[in-house]
Amino acid sequence: EGNAVESFEKLGVFYLGKTFDLEKGAPREEHLLYDARDLTTHAVCVGMTGSGKTGLCLSLLEEAALDGIPALAIDPKGDLGNLLLTFPDLLPSDFRPWIDEDEAAREGMGPDDYAARTAETWRGGLARWGQDGARIGRFRSAVDLAIYTPGSQAGLPLNLLRSFAAPPAGLAADPDGLRERIAAAVSGLLALLGIEADPVRSREHILLANLFQRAWQEGRDLDLASLIREIQSPPFDRVGVIDLESFFPKQDRFGLSVSLNNLLASPGFSAWREGEPLDAGRLLWTPRGKPRISILSIAHLSDRERMFFVTVLLNEIIAWMRTQPGTGSLRALLYMDEIFGYFPPVANPPSKAPMLTLLKQGRAFGLGVVLATQNPVDLDYKGLSNAGTWFLGRLQTERDKARVLEGLEGASAAAGASFDRQKIEATLAGLKSRVFLMNNVREDEPVLFQTRWCLSYLRGPLTRGQIQLLMAPRKKAVAPPPAGADNAATLMQYVALLGG
Repeated sequence: EGNAVESFEKLGVFYLGKTFDLEKGAPREEHLLYDARDLTTHAVCVGMTGSGKTGLCLSLLEEAALDGIPALAIDPKGDLGNLLLTFPDLLPSDFRPWIDEDEAAREGMGPDDYAARTAETWRGGLARWGQDGARIGRFRSAVDLAIYTPGSQAGLPLNLLRSFAAPPAGLAADPDGLRERIAAAVSGLLALLGIEADPVRSREHILLANLFQRAWQEGRDLDLASLIREIQSPPFDRVGVIDLESFFPKQDRFGLSVSLNNLLASPGFSAWREGEPLDAGRLLWTPRGKPRISILSIAHLSDRERMFFVTVLLNEIIAWMRTQPGTGSLRALLYMDEIFGYFPPVANPPSKAPMLTLLKQGRAFGLGVVLATQNPVDLDYKGLSNAGTWFLGRLQTERDKARVLEGLEGASAAAGASFDRQKIEATLAGLKSRVFLMNNVREDEPVLFQTRWCLSYLRGPLTRGQIQLLMAPRKKAVAPPPAGADNAATLMQYVALLGG
């Protein structure tokens, strides 16, 4: 067993499980080792509730951390905080605060007995997969773990509201990059206001985009106060060839400026101004250079707020990415636990364009994007043809299978790889929980495997109170923001996409 263990502890390979014999319905002894570099061509993980998708993706993040690779993990459901429930000693007392007491009662057990059984289950499960408490200890010491809760004080808050700073000179000189950033900044802001804005047809979008472009080309920052003023009295009198008053009358512009002002003045909005600034580099590494897994929990936010935050974050990652030198190795991961609604095939929510940019350009900078979903029908598979690895678990309906096969076929064609639709379709029909079909365009054929036992205790979604408990020690170490900060000058770190 010692040599087998050594085989999956090599740098540059992720131990995800063991190959699986579908006829016997059991795993083989052969380890499924995934080349970390293959993640630079991104990955998609699809599976219904109960398929084991969360366990697989958490294992992938654990393996990356053991290799010193940091990750930004967007968590719409609350499951990813389980990464902090890692107990090297595997004692019942470690598990006791985190067990589901209702579940214990349903099984006719007291909480202490249930915690003891859970500890024994985890110890035995790890052993069957060649792991132990020492490996959990290595994971915990290899990475800094934190849960951020934008718009809330439950975890570590994130300040998304600062001035609309002009981008650095390098980006300002890149017309395509500047246009992308302006479009994403405006779309995210209008989404938060509840305005579905088409960049080509919406007068709100066109006006704000022109204001940003004028200011940034002149090297001027925009804060909320100046943005409101410029909406009311723009520094130009024509938009295209149409005079400003015909295009967007003054009274209507005043209504838009009032909406922005009301947004900033609303009591709940103050939480977006608290905490450390949104900065991809700081979320990926500590000041001393230790890799981090920053879990960005958004389960508590409204749909509108989630879209705003995800759009901001993706553009901040793009800005950071473009400051990095090129590399062929995996430098960092972006993981999103449920992509449904953010990357649809027809509609164009503000999150879609920056996600597509990351999928197309991330490889050159060593950024791997991993997207997971239990809703495979509503995905832009043309965009996902950029993904080189597909992890396919149990699927709910024939329609789901058909859409996944369509996307997988497109990805294989884009990579010039062969694709046996009939064989893969037959394999998908027989999958059980924790068994996945991995189709990697860099390998000769798909591989069936069973996922390994997670180092983290998978107790399900964390409540706000549990997040608060986990992050309380960290908060004590974070100095509060200076009193009397100028609120008017802090609207939008939002375009932390501007932060670089």
